[in-house]
Amino acid sequence: MVIVVTVLLLMLCAHTGSDGQLWSYVAKTEALDFGAVPAGNYVTQVYYDPGLVGILFQLARTFLNVVQPNPFPRELVIEVIKQNYRQVLQQYQEPENVVLTLQIIYYEIGFIICAALGIVFILLMPILGLCFCMCRCCDNCGGELHQRQKKNADCRRSCFATTLLLVTVLITVGTLCMFATNQNLTNQVKGVKKLVNYNFQDLHTLLNQAPTQINYITQQYDTTKNQAFSDLNQIDSVLGGKIKARFAKDVIPALDASFNMARAIRESKGALENVIVSKRTLEEATSKLEANLTDVRTNLNNTLNDAACKVPGSVDHCNDVRDSLDTLSIDADFNQLQDVDSELANVNDVMKTDFEALIQKGHSSFNNTPELIQNETKSVSSDVKKLLNDISEMVSDFSKKPDIDDLISTSTAYLDQGQRYFLEYLPYLETYDFYRWLGGIALCCLVVLILTFNYLGLLCGSCGFDKHASPTTRGCVSNTGGNFLLAGVAVSFIFSWLLMLVVVVTFLAGGNVERLACQSFKDNSLFKLLDTPYLLNPQWKNFLSGFLFSEHNINLTFQSVYSKCRRNEGVYSAFELQNLFNIDDLNFKAYTANLTDKFGNIDVNFSSIIILDEEAKNGLRDFIDTGIDKIHFTAYFNEIKKKVTKVDLWTFSNDLETRANTLPAGALANALRGHANNVREIYKQQVLPLEGAMSTLNQSIGTLQNVAAGLKVKVESIITAIESAQYLIHHNGTEIVKQEIHYFLKTLIGYFTEYLEWAKDAMNNEVAVCKPVADVVDTVDMILCGFIVDSLNGFWFSLGCCTIFLIPSIIIAVKLAKFYRRMDTEDVYDDNENIPMKILENGSNGYHNEHSHDIQSPVFISAPPYDTLTRFPRASAPPKLSGW
Repeated sequence: MVIVVTVLLLMLCAHTGSDGQLWSYVAKTEALDFGAVPAGNYVTQVYYDPGLVGILFQLARTFLNVVQPNPFPRELVIEVIKQNYRQVLQQYQEPENVVLTLQIIYYEIGFIICAALGIVFILLMPILGLCFCMCRCCDNCGGELHQRQKKNADCRRSCFATTLLLVTVLITVGTLCMFATNQNLTNQVKGVKKLVNYNFQDLHTLLNQAPTQINYITQQYDTTKNQAFSDLNQIDSVLGGKIKARFAKDVIPALDASFNMARAIRESKGALENVIVSKRTLEEATSKLEANLTDVRTNLNNTLNDAACKVPGSVDHCNDVRDSLDTLSIDADFNQLQDVDSELANVNDVMKTDFEALIQKGHSSFNNTPELIQNETKSVSSDVKKLLNDISEMVSDFSKKPDIDDLISTSTAYLDQGQRYFLEYLPYLETYDFYRWLGGIALCCLVVLILTFNYLGLLCGSCGFDKHASPTTRGCVSNTGGNFLLAGVAVSFIFSWLLMLVVVVTFLAGGNVERLACQSFKDNSLFKLLDTPYLLNPQWKNFLSGFLFSEHNINLTFQSVYSKCRRNEGVYSAFELQNLFNIDDLNFKAYTANLTDKFGNIDVNFSSIIILDEEAKNGLRDFIDTGIDKIHFTAYFNEIKKKVTKVDLWTFSNDLETRANTLPAGALANALRGHANNVREIYKQQVLPLEGAMSTLNQSIGTLQNVAAGLKVKVESIITAIESAQYLIHHNGTEIVKQEIHYFLKTLIGYFTEYLEWAKDAMNNEVAVCKPVADVVDTVDMILCGFIVDSLNGFWFSLGCCTIFLIPSIIIAVKLAKFYRRMDTEDVYDDNENIPMKILENGSNGYHNEHSHDIQSPVFISAPPYDTLTRFPRASAPPKLSGW
């Protein structure tokens, strides 16, 4: 089903991407949440820690690396496999077979040399033991119960005992390693059943979980379909909203400019009304103010003509006031300003058109674009939903393909059969391992027997040895120690060849398996060998693909399968099952073409969308002719900038009052104060209101000036923008709809692409994770190499060391035994007169001091046994008693 969706989406992309693109557009899709694929619970833990015995295994591998340092003979093995073995044996005289044999010998030269040495040991030890036995029977090779007297006898005995103890300890360590490796193999074999059952359980889990996981991925197609359905159900906002956004780039600025112009028209009307009212107010107020100021000037002039102004001290003040009377007059003249009554009438005529209502109507018409798109695509959306449902059924049918069921059922049958065989033959394995364990214990016991004789010999010999006793008078314990040592020598000669035979056989078997199988598995040489073309089957280039798919040209190798399974990838990726579940023959072009055609046939009529009707546009054009742009704004601003009066009345009144205060008290001073108060009242009651009216006039004129500035250009640009936006909708709207539908299709495909990527990743990495397959291979490697071969190599390595150390053990034990056993005779020293042996003066150990008596060499004197005690009482052996 994943491949179905893959092919469908690729065809969609190919079809829709074939048209020329005018814009670069990235389809933005929401992140789809497909959840997590149900994972199988695998229980196998392929881990093996041999513990301390692992050091022994490593020593054995190091020894094998020294014996066989050559790399894996891949070419040699290929030649051997490709040739007929019987033919090789029968026709070994042929040149190519001779060369092959020499190559095998060259590769195995280290094993051959070691095996040859072992065979020499096997052949020589029984012969040497027989010769040694016959030699001792002839009183040679230490068989004569006579010990030579030497001055360093104590040192030699100590050295022999120490060396033998050291050798025996080394053999003991090797024996313990033998016991450990022998028991380790048995212990690990006991756990094989549990480990292999875990492997079978994981493989069953893999097969049983695979259909569930595939069904889950199939069902997640509904997530993509539901998202597509959601977009189709909300096509008014998803598709219509994008089309509206494309229109809005031109429509909204035009409507906003129209609205601003409508507001400017309304503001112009208010400003004109304020100008008319303010101008009339100013004209009337200034006339009244001028009359009042004239009265003030007349009254002040009469007061200044009074006789009091002629009094010295008052003349100057009166003259100054008289000179300033001319400033008490009006400065601004508003009667000369242009009237704006006609402009106001024109604006009122324009205002009969309700611009804001018409603009709002255009907004409403434009905002209905998404609803219009939804109505036009309703039938198409229904058809697309049906198409998506058809695809969903096809995807669901794919998960039920017979090939998948056949593969799972066949694999399950093979797996069940393999598990039955394993459980059937496992008791035989355990039985054979028990016999092997008994054999190993028997070999260990042989070595332990030799060690026992050595330890008992050293113990009895060392504890029973008496320095003061002569060789012929040694105690029973010491003599028993010597006999134990000789018994160990006898057992060593009898069984050492057998031990070496076991070592040679297990060395050849375990060593070659370690180097050819285990080491080649670790460095991937074994996989490279198995992946050699036409090796396992002369008719197949790649054996694995030929076995699985009956198509040997597919590049499917053992190494790639194992590597991918170790990386925890899925079976679909590891085994390249796309070659088995081939759905490329399925035809989805009809679906993709139908989908594209349905959206391609959408034709939306935008004639109902009117941004601004002709009435509003004519009203805007009429506003240009209202004449507000012809008002003489400079004259207004010039008069407004002037003061109401030439002099500040407030300042004038204060100055007049100050002068009155400087005059002598009298009628003149009081009259000037009265005039000052009168001017102050005129300022408060008439000048201040006039200044407020002038401010209002200033603001209104400013507003009119701003509106009138470039009025024609503004209106024409607004009308042009409206007509351009209207043209875009009516003439280019269809093309924009096609573009946005194309983008909408890309958005839908984006959902499927995301699903495709997730499905691919899930199929490759989460569905039927083939780690159990790699675990099976690792388990075989662990059982064969970790449990069996390592234990076998550790056993022969330990046994071989023990057997080799038996040689110095035999030699030293034979020599040391003479120092512990009781001798029949010993050396006797005579002087030059051949007198009987003197009693040693300082030889408490029964040995004669040669240097102190100037005797050059001892002379051995034999006498009849019955005369021993009479002639040589100290040198004679004690009488033999029964039971000795």
